[in-house]
Amino acid sequence: MLTLSLLLSALLPQVLGCADHSNYHAPLHSKRQAINASDTLRIPTFWQYDNSQDWGKISPNYTLCQTGTQQSPIALLFNQGLSQAHRPYFTGYTANSTGKYYNWGYGPAFTFYHDEGVYDTLPSMQMDNETLYMTGWHVHAPADHTVGGDRSKAELHYVHYDATGRERAVIAIRLDPGQDDSPFFAQFPSPPIHFNDTSSIENMAIDPLQAIREVADFSNFWTYQGSLTSPPCKEGIRWFVARNILFTSVKQMQDLLGASTFSARAEQEVWLHQVNV
Repeated sequence: MLTLSLLLSALLPQVLGCADHSNYHAPLHSKRQAINASDTLRIPTFWQYDNSQDWGKISPNYTLCQTGTQQSPIALLFNQGLSQAHRPYFTGYTANSTGKYYNWGYGPAFTFYHDEGVYDTLPSMQMDNETLYMTGWHVHAPADHTVGGDRSKAELHYVHYDATGRERAVIAIRLDPGQDDSPFFAQFPSPPIHFNDTSSIENMAIDPLQAIREVADFSNFWTYQGSLTSPPCKEGIRWFVARNILFTSVKQMQDLLGASTFSARAEQEVWLHQVNV
């Protein structure tokens, strides 16, 4: 079995490397439909989040998970201050951006439609005079990042690529229950698609800027050089973690958690991460 798993892990695309949703190019449909597991990007994996400390033992392709110098997630602290550099600008986040809503096997997720190899039609942000394109979002539960030792109930990740199709940045927003509904999550069906449900909702239009509005327009944040948070743990990813928490209602949070499974990688020690540099 070990030999087989090594072979398959080397051959399978790494579409769940912190939910790489860019490989899905769906036809447009107007209603929820049953689809097979591969259509929802549920590529079989031979690793688990609750055993993330041993990912490097599973495959030679995952060595970076053990040896990397900028692995994610890391613990963030209030006494680190907040970033004064690398501020993201979300001028290209347009309402009515269309895609597919589903569950990536660990929680709710969304992938924007785009032609294969074409990224400049996607919602975009500017960072350090570079335009990056958002391929989709997904939820981790509990949160990947802790702040001041506290781990939020969940964490929302906006995944961004450059024009060549290279992973470049993740916008991370911690999620906790509050009093009122979150307008961002109110855009989606209640309850969310369950982790055992391989159906999807196609041709769905959403406003990706809404989550940014709900965390004070992302005006305060930590940033660091990091990695994908699942194998192959690729580095060279700039992380932005919002200082503000996006609050959902209690019911919305219960729905999110009920649709999710454990997907938080063990925290990595700060090394060459250049926090807020």
